[in-house]
Amino acid sequence: MPSLAGLFFWMNIKLENIKKLDVTKPLKLDCGKTIKDFPLAYETYGKLNDNKDNAILVFHALTGDQFVTGTNPITNKEGWWVTAVGPGRAIDTNKYFVICANVIGGCMGSLGPKDINPVTKKPYGLDFPVITIKDMVKAQESLLEHLGIKKLLCATGGSMGGFQSMQWAIQFPKKVESIIPIATSPRLTNQALAFDIVGRNAIKTDLNFKKGDYYQSNEKPEDGLAIARMLAHITYVSNDSLKRKFDNSRYDPKDISTEFENRFSVGSYLAYQGSKFVNRFDANSYLYITRAMDYFDLTKQFNGNLSKAFEKTNSKFFVISFTSDWLYPTSENRDIVIALNSISKDVGFIEITSDKGHDSFLLDVPDFLSAVKNFLETSYQKLK
Repeated sequence: MPSLAGLFFWMNIKLENIKKLDVTKPLKLDCGKTIKDFPLAYETYGKLNDNKDNAILVFHALTGDQFVTGTNPITNKEGWWVTAVGPGRAIDTNKYFVICANVIGGCMGSLGPKDINPVTKKPYGLDFPVITIKDMVKAQESLLEHLGIKKLLCATGGSMGGFQSMQWAIQFPKKVESIIPIATSPRLTNQALAFDIVGRNAIKTDLNFKKGDYYQSNEKPEDGLAIARMLAHITYVSNDSLKRKFDNSRYDPKDISTEFENRFSVGSYLAYQGSKFVNRFDANSYLYITRAMDYFDLTKQFNGNLSKAFEKTNSKFFVISFTSDWLYPTSENRDIVIALNSISKDVGFIEITSDKGHDSFLLDVPDFLSAVKNFLETSYQKLK
């Protein structure tokens, strides 16, 4: 395996060739700082129709990117939502124009900690400004302006993508017809918050972290980032999915070249997840994006009244949860539904039976995919 420094160099070369918007309009962040002339990397799928009313904005989760379907040109792996997005699929690219942007703070082409700080002429590292979900959404508005889209048919995503979908309805209530928040919540539970805190500390206590200033070094905080990824990955799955995957091979681990525990098959699996993650993700971006997730709190944002968050929106909501998701449990999703119902907003809700955990929205779960497909088709037909 090449060094991580070599992989960063290789990735940066390939990132030069991806689609980017140079956002020239100054963007004032929640932290009070302003950024301008910054890149926002994005990808589109399908074709925007003449009326420009078939656009769907998809939001990626924590470790995702703009490459939703097809082949990711950076990793040469399948896009993260190939189960749902593509020709003839639930989000049908023969019918809809699908857009996805890499969030600011990310590491797949949008402005992030590994980019050059124009003041110091060095990578930002921890000098990068604090970002929030609101900031991510503000940046995405510039992309819609660039594409000439005045109103979205739908905004959707799972997990952190669900945060962004709701924030879109709140910040731009007249610019989105419908919202599909999936496996999400008005804010993280304390349990989910705790996992993020431990993951960040694993990165920051790695001796190679160097207070975030590791970009010029051949030694990166690989161990800390891998541990953070392994810890997070455990929260994405369910006990049933782990039982199905590992019970018959419990004492038959794969040969993984790593220093991590691999006496058990689940250990070698987690080691594999961690080792492949450090090849495509930046440790500082992980810190910044998890903090943005942790700061997201619609109840606090609206003085303890979740219903007030949605007062101005006329978007139709379709909230989706999964029975085995303990990271964003159904009770958290229902809180969104209750808040919308209390102010007589148009909202539907479905709890999908699945034993695949939080990752259910990324996998082939037929009931989930058909629910999304039917909702979009109904919404689109009403516009005609």
